[in-house]
Amino acid sequence: MCRCPVPLAGTQFQYLVVEKKGAKQNVGVIQLNRPKALNALCNGLMNEMNQALDSFEKDPHVGAIIITGSEKAFAAGADIKEMQNSTFQECYGGNFLAHWNRVSLVRKPVIAAVNGYALGGGCELAMMCDIIYAGEKAQFGQPEILLGTIPGAGGTQRLTRAVGKSLAMEMVLTGDRISAQEAKEAGLVSKIYPVEKLLEEAISCGEKIAGNSKLVTAMAKEAVNAAFEMTLTEGNKMEKRLFHATFATDDQKEGMAAFVEKRKAKFTDH
Repeated sequence: MCRCPVPLAGTQFQYLVVEKKGAKQNVGVIQLNRPKALNALCNGLMNEMNQALDSFEKDPHVGAIIITGSEKAFAAGADIKEMQNSTFQECYGGNFLAHWNRVSLVRKPVIAAVNGYALGGGCELAMMCDIIYAGEKAQFGQPEILLGTIPGAGGTQRLTRAVGKSLAMEMVLTGDRISAQEAKEAGLVSKIYPVEKLLEEAISCGEKIAGNSKLVTAMAKEAVNAAFEMTLTEGNKMEKRLFHATFATDDQKEGMAAFVEKRKAKFTDH
């Protein structure tokens, strides 16, 4: 497996390491790289994150994206020193943290590979992704209440949808953390791996996803995400429309022909 950094059109990143990985170089990896600050999410880092996401989104060869940190910290939260003196007028007038939401708007599947701390904004960043894999020592939490504030990048909303009201309320009101195993039991995390195997397994998942039709994968992601925004009746209607739409693609014809002919499908993303 190639592990060589692949520059994105000459872009130089201060807070990230951005690479393409996998046997076919079709998995984009964004690694947070502020080790002294435990990958605290400063404004510069999030702007770079958006740049990297935009580049991978436009790259026709990339079929999945992974966001990860270090073994010690995925991201220990937002950069508190950067925001502590902000006023209400500045936050409200400038729609503070609005640009963090870019992760949730990417059309390609995004996998969070979480080792160590995923706290505050770090937990929120992980929850913006489509799939969360955790290392055995990962910890998740929303400790903003201990700083005299509340989550501001989706923590109260996405956490509640993922783990239910009682556990979400407990975590948000006490600031207590949960372990990787507790996160899996609650439905926040799909799989747990040894620390040293986590990124490898996330890349493997990314390769499986990237091997399918990128066009139909985007439809599937859109349909699943609709479940969080729509009633069951409306969601089912949307799913049916997207299902019907796949029959207008070359990849549906190829996929079903390959199944009938007992061969591997060769998708062209059309």
